[in-house]
Amino acid sequence: MTAIAPHIEAFLREHLSHHRGASQHTCDSYAYSFQLLFEFAARRFKAAPSALKLEQLDAELIGAFLKDLEEGRRNSPDTRNTRLAAIRSFFRFLEHREPAALEQIRRVLAIPFKRTNSRLVPYLAQDEVQALLDIPDPATRQGIRDRALLHLAIGNGLRVSELTGLCTTDITLPSKTIRVLGKGRRERILPLWKATTTALRAWLAVRGTVTVPELFVNARDRPLSRWGVAYILRRHTQSARRRRPSLFTKQISPHVLRHTCAMVVLQATHDIRKVSLWLGHANLATTEVYTRADPTEKLEAIEAILPPHLRKGSFKPSDRLIALLKAKS
Repeated sequence: MTAIAPHIEAFLREHLSHHRGASQHTCDSYAYSFQLLFEFAARRFKAAPSALKLEQLDAELIGAFLKDLEEGRRNSPDTRNTRLAAIRSFFRFLEHREPAALEQIRRVLAIPFKRTNSRLVPYLAQDEVQALLDIPDPATRQGIRDRALLHLAIGNGLRVSELTGLCTTDITLPSKTIRVLGKGRRERILPLWKATTTALRAWLAVRGTVTVPELFVNARDRPLSRWGVAYILRRHTQSARRRRPSLFTKQISPHVLRHTCAMVVLQATHDIRKVSLWLGHANLATTEVYTRADPTEKLEAIEAILPPHLRKGSFKPSDRLIALLKAKS
């Protein structure tokens, strides 16, 4: 029997971080996926997670775990597929370390991803954006930070990992630009709105001298985490809903702010390539989802097409008496 703990440690600490150069966000996501898997397996085998063996993590157990995610934890198929992607990546890593378990590994790798619905991306309307940006109090240090954070998230469409990883050295206020290290270690330079530049300048003035390079810090002057960003957004959204009731119908997350930026850029430029460059997408196909959510694209198509003519005519109802006799016969 082969202990699983050393393999997981090597996968997360060496393979992902050093060999593949995965971001901290990816490493954290994979680690949480395995936490859920090992907790499920530990309950199934009535053993400590550290005592689990590789042979116990077969295709049957993985299938039961994925089913439990959807039925027990009420996770969406997208989340289920995310957990499976982490598991499959680990088992591909095991192919070269445990050749004796090759048949077991292949059965796990054969577990298919579940097909999901292609839904329209959620985003905020202009009045909803303004209502949210007006909430942070510019008379407090925390309010100045939150105002700058929200302006940057909406105006530049940053992923939450990009937002939390942004350093003060990445900001160039004279040229009104920021340098972003995105997914896949791809860098991009983005311009700043005038309002965003003003908000960032105000935050840098009150941020003070801290020991960490990250731009956004919490009350203890430590780097703001992705959960901290989500908490800040949730708190200000609750206040914004009292001013803009339409926000009650929307689930707002940091990624919804990114979608909002994408829609603003698309409606301003009508160029999906510019949206792709702005968001840092590696594949243009990823950006096409925004064209399905933008109604102005369809309206322009309607206006450019010569519609067919309707055949003229008018409806004449039959005599009421005859209609009554026909209904009785």
